[in-house]
Amino acid sequence: MKHLISLKEQSKEDILEILNIAGILKNSGKDSKVPEITGPSPCRDKKMLMLFEKGSTRTYISFAAAAFDLGMHPIPVNSSATQLNSMNFADEIKTMMLYGDAFVYRALNVRNVEYAASLNMIPVIDACSNKYHPAQSLTDIFTMAEISGGIEKIGKVVWLGIENNVSNTLALLCAKLGIHIYIVSPMVDPDSVDKDLQHMLESSSFVHRTLDVGEALQDANFVHTDTWMNMEYFDKEAIKSEFKEEFERRKELFFPYQLSASLLKKYNCNAKIMHCMPCHEGYEITRDAMDHPNSVLFQQAKNRYHTEKGILWWMFKK
Repeated sequence: MKHLISLKEQSKEDILEILNIAGILKNSGKDSKVPEITGPSPCRDKKMLMLFEKGSTRTYISFAAAAFDLGMHPIPVNSSATQLNSMNFADEIKTMMLYGDAFVYRALNVRNVEYAASLNMIPVIDACSNKYHPAQSLTDIFTMAEISGGIEKIGKVVWLGIENNVSNTLALLCAKLGIHIYIVSPMVDPDSVDKDLQHMLESSSFVHRTLDVGEALQDANFVHTDTWMNMEYFDKEAIKSEFKEEFERRKELFFPYQLSASLLKKYNCNAKIMHCMPCHEGYEITRDAMDHPNSVLFQQAKNRYHTEKGILWWMFKK
């Protein structure tokens, strides 16, 4: 049974197959000679459970839309309408999966996603946890390949800011696909640390670490960033009192790595600008970078839908 958790479990061939299927499906699959998608959707009439323990715009809507397009039936699972918080977690998860054919799970802790997958009842997808965000990183590679004219033409990728769940899976994909990625980060989010994954990155000749922004941006083709601040720090737009000290510390630490139009101009960098969104404008990225001619933020967002169709098709194909 196939699961998509960290991308550690997928081979280079698996990854290329998912991206290939996504590309063909984006172009409607007409006149396709690829055996995997010449027939009817393998997802048709299957039920896709969607349990989101924290909010999402892109992941939630894109997975639902992708499932709908493939003939699946997305079933949102509202945590407050279940007994997850009052009864035995394992019993509730097992019960949920009795009613579906796939389980898309956005969890506060990846241990819960891994537990669900370990049951091997139905395929499980990590729809963003504290350590991984596989659908986002597959989308990022898909977008870069689309812009560049192929994976082999992506060139140099830069990650700017905090190391976190998104950088984990993006760097791992780059390592597996032979893409040079430069990680410019003064700090790793403690919640995202995966020692096995870090060992895989450290042993790769395609993953580079530096705090020299100029060195990293030289001849860069893509520069990617993500929020320095965890979603849990905020109550709407206000900072929760218990996180104010850490919020201020991170601002001081990360401002030298803020992605802005002036930063790119300073280093004569013509890289495409990427962000998984939502953006915390004025922190990890400025409005002039978000609206920059090189910004591909909304192309990324749109491609979530196409890449997730590729993931679902790959999971259920015979």
